[in-house]
This record gives sequence, C-alpha cells and structure tokens, in this order.
Amino acid sequence: QVQLVESGGGLVQAGGSLRLSCAASGRPLSSYVMGWFRQAPGKEREFVGNIRWSGGTTYYANSVKGRFTISRDNAKNTVYLQMNSLKVEDTAVYYCAARSSVRITWDYWGQGTQVTVSS
Repeated sequence: QVQLVESGGGLVQAGGSLRLSCAASGRPLSSYVMGWFRQAPGKEREFVGNIRWSGGTTYYANSVKGRFTISRDNAKNTVYLQMNSLKVEDTAVYYCAARSSVRITWDYWGQGTQVTVSS
C-alpha cells in the first residue's frame, strides 16, 4: 500500500504561482510513477503530468506544459507540482496518484487539494 497526502492548495490570482506537495509513505517508491491529476466542477478528471521516481523523467499535458513543473525529493519521499502563470481555468481539485512503473492503472490516490485561481 502507498499512502499519499497532498497539501499546498489555496486561492491565488491569475498569473500567480502555487506549489503543491504530495507526501508518500508505505513502501519504497523507486519503481513507481507519480502523477498529478485535476478535476474541475462538472468536468472529468484530467491528467496533468507525471514523474518517474527512478530517473526523474517527466511528462506533461499540453495544457500545462511550460507552466507547471513536477519534481521529487527522495529524502522526503515527496513529489511537488510547481504551478506558474496560473490561469482561471486551472481552478480544480488537484490529486496526487501513484502506480507501479510496469502498470498503466493508477492504484493509489490522495485526498485532493483545492486550487482556486481568481481573475
């Protein structure tokens, strides 16, 4: 089992920045991929990006590429989502997720953290 706890959400003005954290525990993560997703009211959950714990390779959705950056801190077992140049349409509940690198199903999810971007 992997437990994920997000933090760092809040209210920010358009053009501002916010950093989300996802603290992971439960088992070694070296063979895992950590992902960020978001879900806006009335919309389906959307993939934001992911990072391979081993090697740190990242991948981003086109909607956030160039504005969001995912990183990890091995010592703290924490993944970060740095969000810059935020837009009103980035408003959503943001979720951290984890899956084994040999699987395509995201098996573990955090509780989510609200990000609200005001105009």
